[in-house]
Amino acid sequence: MAKRTSQTNPATPPPAQAAKSVTAVVWDWTKSLAMGFVLFLILRTFLIQTFTITSGSMEDTLLVGDFLVLSKSAYGAKIPGTGVRLPGYTSPQHGDIVVFRGHHEPIDLVKRLVGLPGDTLAMRAGVLYRNGAPAEESYARHSDPTSNGPHPWMTWQTEFLVDTVDLAAYRPTRDDWGPLVVPAGRVFVMGDNRDESLDSRYWGFVDPASLKGKALILYFSYDRDAFGPVPVFNHIRWNRIGDRLR
Repeated sequence: MAKRTSQTNPATPPPAQAAKSVTAVVWDWTKSLAMGFVLFLILRTFLIQTFTITSGSMEDTLLVGDFLVLSKSAYGAKIPGTGVRLPGYTSPQHGDIVVFRGHHEPIDLVKRLVGLPGDTLAMRAGVLYRNGAPAEESYARHSDPTSNGPHPWMTWQTEFLVDTVDLAAYRPTRDDWGPLVVPAGRVFVMGDNRDESLDSRYWGFVDPASLKGKALILYFSYDRDAFGPVPVFNHIRWNRIGDRLR
């Protein structure tokens, strides 16, 4: 009688080798995910950040439901846990749309930068004057021009008015104030929707150190006020996606 011999399918690896292969695959996936997460943290911390518009203070430039990308490297990102700021590739300029941490309340805000250190600013009948000349502001919107009036928060301005202003008679209003001088180490910001924006007119100058970045582009937008189910999918503003911010 012939002796029977056992045969092993050469295509089937031994159990130990199969277990080793599974472990290697899992380890490779773990390394890839960890590297991806580290890369995400680096991008999020030093290069770019996203921001969602939740108020109408920047209409019509930015609408409620807009999602934008801001460059954290524009002015130099902060190193977490320190007061050190990396060098940026530009400096704040007139007209920049900036995201910053509010000093009057602990939330991130988006406004347009309209005054730099040394600028003399004033507003007359809703028109912004910079260094004695009307500023070119094609983006400015006036949705409620008849509601001009004083506000108790605006009393801070008296400390920075030019010498020719009569302090006793100074009564600033939303559309008529100044002239005042932006001090060193500060900037002045306003919302494009001038009649619906709480901004530097009311709560003062902004420390450039609080600037988180410069807004660059819209990457998504939808109508949050639209009726119907799931407006984030059914009411996308396709014509706004990819718009560069100016």
